[in-house]
Amino acid sequence: MKTPFYLHCFALLFLYLPLNLFSQSKPNIVVVLVDDMGYSDLGCYGGEIPTPNIDQLAKDGLRFTNFYNAARCCPSRAALLTGVYPHQAGIGHMMEDKGEEHPAYRGHLNKQTVTIAELLKSAGYFTIMTGKWHVGQPKGVTPANRGFDRSLNAPAGGFYYGDHQNARLFLNGQRIQNDSPELPKNWYSTDLWTAFGLKFIDQAVEEKKPFLLYLAHNAPHFPLQAPLEEIEKFRGKYREGWEKFRERRYQKQIELGLIDPSWKLPPFNPNVPKWDSLSEQEKDKYDHLMAIYAAVVSRLDKSIGNLVKGLKEKGVYDNTVILFVSDNGGNPEPSAEGRYQGENPGDSKSSIFLGQGWAEVGCTPFWSYKHHTHEGGISTAGIVSWPNGIKPDKKGTFIKETAHITDILATVADFAGASYPETYNENKITPTVGVSLKPLIEGKELNRTKPVYWEHEGNKAILLDEWKLVAENEENWQLYNLKNDRTELKNVIEDNPKIANKLKDLYQDWYKKINAEPWEGSPVWFYDYEKAKEENARN
Repeated sequence: MKTPFYLHCFALLFLYLPLNLFSQSKPNIVVVLVDDMGYSDLGCYGGEIPTPNIDQLAKDGLRFTNFYNAARCCPSRAALLTGVYPHQAGIGHMMEDKGEEHPAYRGHLNKQTVTIAELLKSAGYFTIMTGKWHVGQPKGVTPANRGFDRSLNAPAGGFYYGDHQNARLFLNGQRIQNDSPELPKNWYSTDLWTAFGLKFIDQAVEEKKPFLLYLAHNAPHFPLQAPLEEIEKFRGKYREGWEKFRERRYQKQIELGLIDPSWKLPPFNPNVPKWDSLSEQEKDKYDHLMAIYAAVVSRLDKSIGNLVKGLKEKGVYDNTVILFVSDNGGNPEPSAEGRYQGENPGDSKSSIFLGQGWAEVGCTPFWSYKHHTHEGGISTAGIVSWPNGIKPDKKGTFIKETAHITDILATVADFAGASYPETYNENKITPTVGVSLKPLIEGKELNRTKPVYWEHEGNKAILLDEWKLVAENEENWQLYNLKNDRTELKNVIEDNPKIANKLKDLYQDWYKKINAEPWEGSPVWFYDYEKAKEENARN
């Protein structure tokens, strides 16, 4: 009897289905972390720096309006990697180790945590890390021994070119020379991290495994360095000054629908000189500083374009979830002066810091910066792209629910089908505090029931629903309703004592639970809001 034609077709379809559908039902995952990028620095968040590739991710994906980090580099990285608060991971401050009697301040990831790589390896993922590590390599904590199958990393940041004094690279846990034949000649770190990420992905594809790539850029952290021809593209474009660019970004954010127009722009930092008061020489200097920063961000965007292009060429882009966030708000260090050192500012021998004036622009529409727990210090652009998973009618829209950097581990575990363990390598594991954002990405509701907390250098905050209780080191507590006042201009603590007292009690319980300790250093002050209000009233 002759086999019917439709049965031949069915047989052929059955042969191809396992290759195209069943071989990898789990999505690939790329987590991109950038360093010291302000909330408004991307075009899709109001900025004027050209970032077409990242903007396209936002257009094809989703943008979070209320995504938060942990206010500083190392704490945010610890929280992202482990899904617990930085103190619980052992990095309550930076890399200094205060000893065993101070478990929250060991300066490296402790053994009571699992990383996203360790978790996803258990679910069959090929795990990759490229970029800035900064969670305890001097103490022996490396990507290679915290779950990453392949890695090219720097223990910390502080460089872009191989001839910089801080440039140190490790390939799969082994130190390599900066001119190693395994590396491109005259490499630039922003390009290098992406190139090796794609190279390692080839190995995952060969092994027919879904992959996790943690791509941790050191851009746009100081010392700001970029190809001089790219810097020149931006020279002269910032001569109008920081006040005008801040106002433009604010207006664009309103036009985009990113922020509510009822949220007023805070007074400009009174510690920063007014642009019109500067000499022509000073204006040229600050224009040059911002041109270098813009070039660094622009080159970062090009690397994201290379990442997307590479994923498409490998045929894996459509089934890849890309998450993009920053580790803290804009960086005002070291002061309003910034830093402008070197014969050729922006090259590998120079030392360039952006300073407070342009950091103020980067944090638009918020006030305060990196280090601090007011919105300017902890708010980040948050973008998610997933061609196969985001509904067409949702692409390009905003997610306005609260999200935090501790949520990333829970989110990728949810995508991967990985179970968070109670023990790992015979160590009891601290329960994760983050929640999966997968429901939001899929267009469903997220029921966040617990507060989100911050502590860094004595700066503190707690956020529950629309209520945020916050204080900088040595300040009195302030209470803001972020639904009505995201830019934190009206302290309503006296009008809402019950809410304030509830949040204070919750915060104190959390503070004890995570073994936080009073900040012993000098307060890090960059913004005096009371002085700003007084000056604004006079004007």
